[in-house]
Amino acid sequence: MNEMPNTTMRAVRYDRYGPPEVLRVAHVPMPKPGPGQVLVKVHASSVNPIEAQVRAGKMRPMSGLRPPKGIGQDFAGEVVAAGPKVDDGLVGRRVWGTTFALGAANTAEYITVKESLVAPVPSGLELVNAAALPTVGLTALVALGAANVQRGQRLLIVGAAGGIGSALIQIAHARGVEVATVSSGDNLSFCSDLGAKETYDYASLAALREADTFHAVVDLYGANLGTYRSRLRSGGRIVTLAAKGMGYAMVSLLLPGPRVRLARAKPRKELLVELAQLVESGDLRPVVEKVYPLEEIGEAHRSVESGHSRGKRVIQVVGDVES
Repeated sequence: MNEMPNTTMRAVRYDRYGPPEVLRVAHVPMPKPGPGQVLVKVHASSVNPIEAQVRAGKMRPMSGLRPPKGIGQDFAGEVVAAGPKVDDGLVGRRVWGTTFALGAANTAEYITVKESLVAPVPSGLELVNAAALPTVGLTALVALGAANVQRGQRLLIVGAAGGIGSALIQIAHARGVEVATVSSGDNLSFCSDLGAKETYDYASLAALREADTFHAVVDLYGANLGTYRSRLRSGGRIVTLAAKGMGYAMVSLLLPGPRVRLARAKPRKELLVELAQLVESGDLRPVVEKVYPLEEIGEAHRSVESGHSRGKRVIQVVGDVES
């Protein structure tokens, strides 16, 4: 049975591009689900680096200029209403997802989303932790597929301690891939605990240059791609998801040796289902660095922009943050 809540809700908005301080909690009209959509009561969202870049105005050619804007791609919550052409049986179910759009506005108490873009939350997983996984988990699966690395082969992950990297380490390890990582020195043991067999420090790559070569490289950082490309075996693949790596990817088309491939993820229900299976089997766990209340989303953005990440920053939309 559909249960339509109040006519207004709290949502994060910003009226101009700028620093984290431009983010504010506003009272806005409640959305109503249209055909093929569900209304989700969002319990938690999370912050992805691309969202901080959009808010700062670094993506203006693609994100547009018209204020006010919402923010947030990831969500985890409960379906409270179904629009036309949607099964009412979804009402009451716990769901998670991501919309990936630069203009996504899922850090809000309620959102409408296509039914085809939500999937059941893994059993036993709290919603505040579930919100950390959709974007980074889907991206990790897409990157691993683009790298085409197989069981028993060697994979190097560059920029491995953030949200995508922490998911990618776990998934690759679960599939029997031999994982090596590049991160800051402070995160070497963190990457090892997630499943990396070898760990290397950005600041000193001499050991990496002496290491055995790799069947594939996944770059999440965008710097020193020439160095990592040189560590590939014959026939190996290098994939970058970093915006800073796009220039070198284009240049690599003119160089001898493997080209640098660009990988981009899109929201897909079947991948959310696959993520849920990995969580339920114990092969993947959300890595949450800190949970923030909705009113402190600016602090979460500032933390993401510091560049010193271990997993994700989660925004708890409903209820109080546990200390």
